[in-house]
Amino acid sequence: MAQDRVVVQSVGLVLGGDVGGTSTRILVASHDGMSLRRGTAGGGNPTAHPETAADALDRSLCEALEGLDPAMVRAAVIGLAGGTALHHPRVSAAFGRVWAANGLTCAPAYVPDLEVAFAAGTAEPDGTVLIAGTGASAGALRDRRLIQTADGHGWLLGDDGSGFWLGREAARATLCSLDAGGPLGPLATSVLGALAIAEHPPAGEPPGPSHRRARVISTLNERPPIRLAELAPLVTSAFENDDAVAGDIVERAAGLLSRTLGRIREAGEVTPIVLAGSLAGERSPVGARLRAMVSERFAGDVFSAADGVGGAAWLALASLDPAAANNEVRARLVQH
Repeated sequence: MAQDRVVVQSVGLVLGGDVGGTSTRILVASHDGMSLRRGTAGGGNPTAHPETAADALDRSLCEALEGLDPAMVRAAVIGLAGGTALHHPRVSAAFGRVWAANGLTCAPAYVPDLEVAFAAGTAEPDGTVLIAGTGASAGALRDRRLIQTADGHGWLLGDDGSGFWLGREAARATLCSLDAGGPLGPLATSVLGALAIAEHPPAGEPPGPSHRRARVISTLNERPPIRLAELAPLVTSAFENDDAVAGDIVERAAGLLSRTLGRIREAGEVTPIVLAGSLAGERSPVGARLRAMVSERFAGDVFSAADGVGGAAWLALASLDPAAANNEVRARLVQH
């Protein structure tokens, strides 16, 4: 055992990170692709969470590095959604302080989350990737480097078909149902339940059929806009209960994501297509419909990004020792 420890330390460790709007995940791995420790925290996208992103990175790093010597981490790649925010001196300084405070001495390579997701889905150097989680974006890659993107414009200006988009559409559909009157379907009922809005107004509020409509509007406007993404799972549940409104939202979301992919996928291209993120998963109704659309419209094999943080760790290993970053090691890192 002692001999093994010396060998691991002599070649060093690698660190991968996957920082998104919903979660921040860190993986520390050995030179041969064995996962040593992981850390998880809340959303660390500095655009969506400007005040708490650095803290999320700090918590996930602390957990992943517990019991390890951070000085043995020789290479680190962090896939980051909202990475343009790092150009802001305040954000960059906060991330730098967190990195140093955790005892890490290697310089982190912050790369687009699209590059990390693509590496998590395939070992091929060229292809196309689409991420659909809290946000949504697509990218074309050559030699594992991003050369073109589509969407990823954030909740205010884009991210069509994303978790935020689904949550907003769920809220909009609920308001439309309340405007129309009559019985509410599974989606509208679940949205009102999630927002704790009762059928009858509480004591002291004026009665009337529009009180729930007013409460939905005021409740959602009092929250940070990104929290609309919390309503996205309700669309899935309502879809599974054959709610027609949810079915329409799912269909439109898949169509928007397919369209985003089409903005950067060259005609006749046969390189791999990687689908990543919770909404693009095989068990998601949006993901299932999206995969059908992609297969009908595009050539090339379609892969799922099993574990984005594993893809980041593999890219870190490739930067440290390209010969060691073979497909067998990649598969080991992303199988979690």
